[in-house]
Amino acid sequence: MADGAASVKARVAIVISGEGSNMAALLYASRLPTSPYEVVLVASNNPDAPGLALAAAEGVPTWSQSHRGMSREAFDDALHAALAAARPDAVALAGYMRILTPGFVEKWRGRLLNIHPSLLPLYPGLDTHARAIAAGDSSGGCTVHLVTDEVDSGDILGQLAVAIRPGDTPETLAARVRLAEHQLYPSTLGAYVSRHEDAGWIEAQVDALTADLAEVSRKTNHGSPGWAVGSEKTAKHFAILADRFHGEETIGLLVKASGADEMTGLIEADPALYYWPKYYGASGWLGLKLNRPDTDWAQVRDWLTRSWAAAAPARLTKLMRAADAF
Repeated sequence: MADGAASVKARVAIVISGEGSNMAALLYASRLPTSPYEVVLVASNNPDAPGLALAAAEGVPTWSQSHRGMSREAFDDALHAALAAARPDAVALAGYMRILTPGFVEKWRGRLLNIHPSLLPLYPGLDTHARAIAAGDSSGGCTVHLVTDEVDSGDILGQLAVAIRPGDTPETLAARVRLAEHQLYPSTLGAYVSRHEDAGWIEAQVDALTADLAEVSRKTNHGSPGWAVGSEKTAKHFAILADRFHGEETIGLLVKASGADEMTGLIEADPALYYWPKYYGASGWLGLKLNRPDTDWAQVRDWLTRSWAAAAPARLTKLMRAADAF
C-alpha cells in the first residue's frame, strides 16, 4: 500500500445466527465518516436470521447456509470459503451461536473477534448475567476479545463495565449490557483494524521482534525511538522508528541496507514497502513502510536481524555464525 492509503477502509465480515443487533451496531457505525472499516459481508448459519434481511436492505452482501445435516468441519469449510471470497481484513462474530473448529480458528487467527457479555476472564460461557448477580458483583459488562481454540479465552481488546442495580434480574441486566455492547464493539473493532496507524503499537511490535537479539538497548535518535546493539558506551543504532518524518505520510522503520544500489533496486521493485527516507537515505538507511494492514512481520524481523548484524560488534556476530553452524 502506498503512502496516503491510510484512507482506505479495512474490510470486515460479520457472522451472525439471529437478530444481529451487534451486527447492526457494527454496520451503522461503519457508515460514519470517521469509521476505519466497511462491512463487506454478513454471513450466517441460519438462512432465516432476521439480521440477514437487515443487512440485505442496507445493501450489504450476504451469505447463508444451514449447518443442519453437516459435520462441524464441513460447515466451517463452507463458511471459510464464503469469507475468503469476500477478502476481509477482520471477521467479527456477532451473536454467532456455534463453537468454531480449531482448523477454522487457525485460518483466521489474529483476525477473528468476538464479543462476550461479561468482564472476562469472569464468567466465560453461558448464563453470564445470572452468575454475576448471584456472585454479588457490583458490575457486569462486556468484553471484545480475539478468538482462540479455547472458548472466551483470547486476548482482551476492550471492556465496558455496566453497574448491577438492586433488584436486577438477568433479563434487566442483559438489556443494559446489550446497549454497552453496541458502543464497545464498533469502537474496539475500529481501533483493532486501524492499529497499523498507531506508532505506539508499531513500536511495541518492533520491541518484540528485537527481544531475541543480543545486547539490544533502546536509544533515541533525534527524539525518535531507536534500537541499538553493543555495550552501553559503544552501542550503534540498527533501527529507527520514523513516525511521519519531515512531512512524510509513512510510519516507517529505518534499517541498514548494503548501499545506494540495493536501496534503489528495492524501492523500484516494491515501492509499496520500501522508500528512501528524507535526510537518512544518504547515510544508508532504508525505509520500510509499516503503517499498512498487510505488513509481513516475518520480513520485518529478517530486516531487523540483518541490520543488527551490520551494526553489531564482531564478538556478537561470531557467536551468531557459530550458532548458525549448529
